[in-house]
Amino acid sequence: MPQPGRSGQRIRLVIADDQALVRGALAALLELEGDLEIAGVAADGEQAVRSVAELRPDVCLMDIQMPDLDGIDATRRVRAANPGTRVLIVTTFARPGYLRAALDAGASGFIVKDTPAEQLADAVRRVHAGLRVLDPALAEESLFDGANPLTDREQQVLRLAADGRSAGAIASEVFLSAGTVRNHLSSAIGKTGAANRTQAVRIAQDKGWI
Repeated sequence: MPQPGRSGQRIRLVIADDQALVRGALAALLELEGDLEIAGVAADGEQAVRSVAELRPDVCLMDIQMPDLDGIDATRRVRAANPGTRVLIVTTFARPGYLRAALDAGASGFIVKDTPAEQLADAVRRVHAGLRVLDPALAEESLFDGANPLTDREQQVLRLAADGRSAGAIASEVFLSAGTVRNHLSSAIGKTGAANRTQAVRIAQDKGWI
């Protein structure tokens, strides 16, 4: 059964893709889910920015390669102007460089267009819930291209998590809320492709990232 958003309301979406067929297909598939609602669509990055500003959706599904303004820059502008809207990148271009750029721009997720409809809907729900969602194969591939995907704060909380201390204990040490620490840990887990924070610490240590 579909899971509703935390408020019990339907999760409102804007779909941004320069291909009309893709926009229509995504909209049709996601509208079948009882807890998802298509608030609007956009054919390029500029339209996406305007649509999000006007409609204030919960989640924007964003393609990368679009005319006028690409999905990475559009994501950056959406997040800056509308922090309440989360962005899920849905693209054909499964490249580690795009993944890093999307995360740096503020995207909460990155998946490919051939993801099964059920998994796509679940990704929308997870992003709406504040979780990070990354294509597993791409996340793994990004680990081997030499770049450290972790922010300074993510590196800090992972180092402190290495000895098993709780999010609350870490929060007290770095003067953040426990929820913010958990968000940083979740982000680090997603970026390392780990299953949990213990594994994320091990991967980051093995890679020399912390």
